[in-house]
Amino acid sequence: QDEKLWHAMRITAYVLGTGLLTFTALANAFSWYVQNMWDTLGHFCQTRWLEFYYLFGGDEWKIFLFGAGLVPSLAFWCFNGVLMVADVTGKPAFITRYRIQLGKNDPVDTKKLRQAIHVALFNQFFISLPMLVPMFSVMKWWGNTFSKELPTFRWFLVELSVFTLVEEILFYYTHRLVHLPLLYKHIHKKHHEWTAPIGVVSIYAHPAEHIISNTLPVLTGPMIMGSHIVSIMVWFSLALITTSISHCGYHLPFLPSPEFHDFHHLKFNQCYGVLGVLDYLHGTDTVFRKAKAYERHRVLLSLTPLSQSIPEVPKRAE
Repeated sequence: QDEKLWHAMRITAYVLGTGLLTFTALANAFSWYVQNMWDTLGHFCQTRWLEFYYLFGGDEWKIFLFGAGLVPSLAFWCFNGVLMVADVTGKPAFITRYRIQLGKNDPVDTKKLRQAIHVALFNQFFISLPMLVPMFSVMKWWGNTFSKELPTFRWFLVELSVFTLVEEILFYYTHRLVHLPLLYKHIHKKHHEWTAPIGVVSIYAHPAEHIISNTLPVLTGPMIMGSHIVSIMVWFSLALITTSISHCGYHLPFLPSPEFHDFHHLKFNQCYGVLGVLDYLHGTDTVFRKAKAYERHRVLLSLTPLSQSIPEVPKRAE
């Protein structure tokens, strides 16, 4: 028995030792590979940034206007341009088959769409763009926004976490504020003309709301952190595309779920936030959590529309 036990222990030690050595070797090789790739990518980005910096002759206002204004706007309209083609024509079917509110905006009312585009352009050029002027002054005061050295990717992830947290807090409470009866009637009702939203409606809002609820929550994080212009550019672009996804009306594969905010447009008094954390804490998602939309509120990892795999309960069965 003692020999068998000793033999078993030796085999176990051999297997575990071999496994540990193999794992360590693979982990070291993988770590070296990732670090090498990381350094190469960092060097590439740093080189491109310096080329861009000198292309503008180091003119900080032009660099800021390009990075914080032009690039995010182009990202917004390119993304929404594809969605608007689907909204108007019903094609390609690869997009339209993922419609959340079936039978609505099929096709979209072109008169309402033109109005939404005009308001969105007005808000961008006459609200968002002028707000970059005081932001530029704040970023100049920090002194590192236009540094020739890019922030590390790790630091950008820290910044992104702070940006997201600040946006969640400011957007949730300002959004609830404009839902107060008086403010809703005179300000926020404009945005809720679309009970089944489309992407461009994300910035279809009263000018006061666009300042308080749409723009300030996104601008505040970078101003607190004194972020580099490249971080600001990426964050603004992500924020505009993310809010477009939340309003687009399609639950597309491999993209963040828009069910949460789509439900807000449908029910008005649910789901005020971005991430849903504050809605959970304040109990403003209780109806949503009982709805089919909550079951569908996840990243779609297949090509089968969730409206088919998790259909609404027929009215007669409710």
